[in-house]
Amino acid sequence: MSVILHIETATDLCSVAVSQDSAIIFQTDNLPKEGDEPKKEKGTNHASILGTMVDEALSFTDNHAIPFDAVAVSAGPGSYTGLRIGVSMAKGVAYGRNLKLIGVPTLEVQCVPILLVHDDLPEDALLCPMLDARRMEVYTALYTRALKTVLPIQPMVIDEHAFEQQLNEHPVYFFGNGAEKCKTVIQHPNAHFFDGVPLLAKYMSPLAEKKFLHEEFEDVAYFEPNYLKEFQATHAKNPLTGE
Repeated sequence: MSVILHIETATDLCSVAVSQDSAIIFQTDNLPKEGDEPKKEKGTNHASILGTMVDEALSFTDNHAIPFDAVAVSAGPGSYTGLRIGVSMAKGVAYGRNLKLIGVPTLEVQCVPILLVHDDLPEDALLCPMLDARRMEVYTALYTRALKTVLPIQPMVIDEHAFEQQLNEHPVYFFGNGAEKCKTVIQHPNAHFFDGVPLLAKYMSPLAEKKFLHEEFEDVAYFEPNYLKEFQATHAKNPLTGE
């Protein structure tokens, strides 16, 4: 039996879940609820809400006398700040409770709900999760339906020739918060887009469980997420000089 705490902070969404032998027994997130007013600012301050979410998960398991075996965290790519906050929290819980630490590639997590819902995809279909970066850049990769890597994780500037070779040979399914801006650019007849697929901690469960069974654990002290690119700090322009 394995009980795993899952933490997902790679995008604007922030979520936490607990699985017991891959079955989700607790989950919470900051998805907009029905009736909520739309937020004016982009994103959410994960630092202010993640601790509360994790406390709720720990209280749930403590109240039911369910001991944890491991902490799984979305390992990137994604938001630099979001990943840093999520990994720091995961490390703290793992260290404080003497638990194993599991890093799960974020783009693989994105594929899980697609595979769960769309079990009628063609056998030769390729999955292309996309995380939004800046302008026409995304963090992306290509996987088979068995999550075998066809194209490794990388930053990519999308133009009309993106994935041309793969699209000529396979149906390719694009999804994630970076896919929307690519619809008008990638117009190959083999290109298909799935909308509204949130990246949530509960989808980490099957991947984390597999790593747990194979004892693929991270070093709690030295583990770092896959940022892909170095963090680039920007400075606000002077309104008078424009510099």
